[in-house]
Amino acid sequence: MSAITNTPPNHRPTHRHRRLRLTPYLFLAPALIWYLVFLVYPMYQSLTISFMNWDGLSADIRYIGLDNYRRIFFEDDTARLALWNNVLWTLGTLLIPTTIGLMLAVALDRKLRGRTVLRAIFYGPAVLPLVAVGMIWAWMYNPQFGFINYVLKAIGLGFLARGWLSVYETALPATFLTAVWGGVGFPMVLYLAALQAIPQEQYEAAKMDGANGRQLFWKITLPWLREANVIVFSLAVINSFKTFDLIYTMTYGGPGRATQVLGTWMYFHAFQYYNAGYGAAIAWVIAIITLVMAIPYIQRMSRD
Repeated sequence: MSAITNTPPNHRPTHRHRRLRLTPYLFLAPALIWYLVFLVYPMYQSLTISFMNWDGLSADIRYIGLDNYRRIFFEDDTARLALWNNVLWTLGTLLIPTTIGLMLAVALDRKLRGRTVLRAIFYGPAVLPLVAVGMIWAWMYNPQFGFINYVLKAIGLGFLARGWLSVYETALPATFLTAVWGGVGFPMVLYLAALQAIPQEQYEAAKMDGANGRQLFWKITLPWLREANVIVFSLAVINSFKTFDLIYTMTYGGPGRATQVLGTWMYFHAFQYYNAGYGAAIAWVIAIITLVMAIPYIQRMSRD
């Protein structure tokens, strides 16, 4: 009978064993080096710059500690307005596009004629570049020859026509409406995928017990969408605080500074006002808020 021998306590890995252990790291090395050089190092540099008073061009760099961050929250009225606009934008995104996306997903999950075409139509705006979307809607909002004012005048509501992007009260809601038009498709697709994973037997059993459509939705559909809700809500918050393209394209932060968000205010300081240190501080405020909001999404995806 052959005996099974254990490895001696003083056994040392051979050169071949050590090479096998290093092999995964060798495969990871190119991507890791790229990640460190083009992501981690620039992030470290921007964090360092956020503690400086620097115009971004000259060699005159002065360390000022947390003054830039203190200025954002306690001295800069526009920065606080931009943060508030981001909060409003986030609340609106959580409420409107996600709700519409869920309703479309529930409707298009049924056996309807042409549902594939309808899915493509509703998802289509989500694949367009936001700059292009902003330019299209800026033309539609044009007070002289824009499509929206033209329609209002054609149906006898000309008194509602106005310069939508040049009026303080309507500029931010108008840009947000554009974001809704372009942002409904993505949550719709995520909800569609989640709906198709629900066992149909549960619906059939509930119908046999006399459940109506509303009870099916609240008792079966919504509980099964819990995972999808975490993903949709997390991505909605993250994207809301990274808003830049639409605001920059449609209003340039105006009228005045009514539609400034943290992304545009960061851009203006870093690249137009030559205040790189303050711009970097705003960028890190955006990054920190985004990372905090992304924690539930990361945890859920890691668990799955």
